[in-house]
Amino acid sequence: MQLKHIDRGGAFVAVLLMAALPLVFDSRYLMGVLTVAAIYGIWSVSWDFMSGLTGRENFGHSLFIGVGAYAAGFLNTTWGVNAWWSLPAGMAAAVAFALIMGIPTLRLKGPYFALAMLSGAVIMQRLMLIFWEYTGGEEGINGIEPLIRSPLYFYWFVLGVLVFTVALLGGLARSRWGLILKAIRGDEATCQAAGLNVTYYKIASLVISAAFAGMGGALYAHYQLQVSPQLFAVVTSITIITMVYVGGMGSIYGAVGGALLLTLMTELLRNFGEWRLMVYSVALILILFFLPQGLVAPTWHKIRQRLAGGQS
Repeated sequence: MQLKHIDRGGAFVAVLLMAALPLVFDSRYLMGVLTVAAIYGIWSVSWDFMSGLTGRENFGHSLFIGVGAYAAGFLNTTWGVNAWWSLPAGMAAAVAFALIMGIPTLRLKGPYFALAMLSGAVIMQRLMLIFWEYTGGEEGINGIEPLIRSPLYFYWFVLGVLVFTVALLGGLARSRWGLILKAIRGDEATCQAAGLNVTYYKIASLVISAAFAGMGGALYAHYQLQVSPQLFAVVTSITIITMVYVGGMGSIYGAVGGALLLTLMTELLRNFGEWRLMVYSVALILILFFLPQGLVAPTWHKIRQRLAGGQS
């Protein structure tokens, strides 16, 4: 059996299971958890496409998420634009910020790109508070219309967007484009010596990453029916990075698994009460310490090898 057929079969089964879970358990609470998990999956995949493939870690991914969410909020509540325009608007706003931040910073060496993106997210969070007359301050923007009124149909729509995102970015990661991004991660100087426009590829990958993060931010705004400056918080970016590391950095599909795993684990640990945070932290430390390549992607790699009868 060919590995690509196993991958497609595994993906089909996983999507079918995710789509059927709300029907099997008939729990609105579970549906809400799965919806948030799917949105985090979109954010994690978008971060992994740029940072996981190129090795240029973005500590300010929440900047694109927040910009997409606020674009959706302003369009819908202030200007009365149809809610469905929020998705392309969120993507466009995030792309604009990616160009503003990426063009000057991706030329820098070392950790300066990560620090610049982190600073951008922090500054935007502060600006949302300073200009409270327009942004709503700490309360944010409320009264956003839902994209789809049925929670089940909205979940299925978000799941469909997640599948599309994984398919598209996964396809790009396996293409010549993805090979170039991985080569940049391996040895950027050699790529430049070979005549590749390294800066162009890094900026373009950041733009693609930002576009899907902004779309995810717009989806989140229409799910929560409000947005707040907390979306720009550093903890949002750190949570996404942790999900990618747990899933398997640079694998694309592993990022989805990490997002689902950690989101569901957070909810399952609620029964531990005040011990929840400590148990969650210890579990993360153990995973990151003993499984530096991640948990989800390496596990699936072993399963597919067994199913293929050891075929490489």
